Amino acid sequence: MGWLQRLFGAQKPQQNQAQAQPQANVAAAAQGGNAATAAQGGQESIPPERVGLNGEYDQSGLAKRVALAFDQDPGIDDIDTVYVAQTGGTVVLKGKAPNQEIVQKMTSVARGVSGATNVDTSQVTVG
Repeated sequence: MGWLQRLFGAQKPQQNQAQAQPQANVAAAAQGGNAATAAQGGQESIPPERVGLNGEYDQSGLAKRVALAFDQDPGIDDIDTVYVAQTGGTVVLKGKAPNQEIVQKMTSVARGVSGATNVDTSQVTVG
């Protein structure tokens, strides 16, 4: 099934749409804006952790992009006992993982996703 489908009921975006971000809006957000109107052009800015799979505003955008990154990494199988959530820019992994190595691999991949500032694995048990 895959992470994205199992956790969010979403299909993988076509081609590289997941990498598409409203560049000016995300840049403005990274410089201190939130969902407020950006100074340039009156466009609304989207915080990096709220950018969805297709560049739209999505409350769970970071978690969805992490799930997609897990799907795209051949070293990470869909583990149906692990879940991905987010609190702001922190990726939160929850559930039960088969071993510590996979938790470390998931942490590494999650840290590489744009908008992720931290990865919390305190809610993951191993065994």
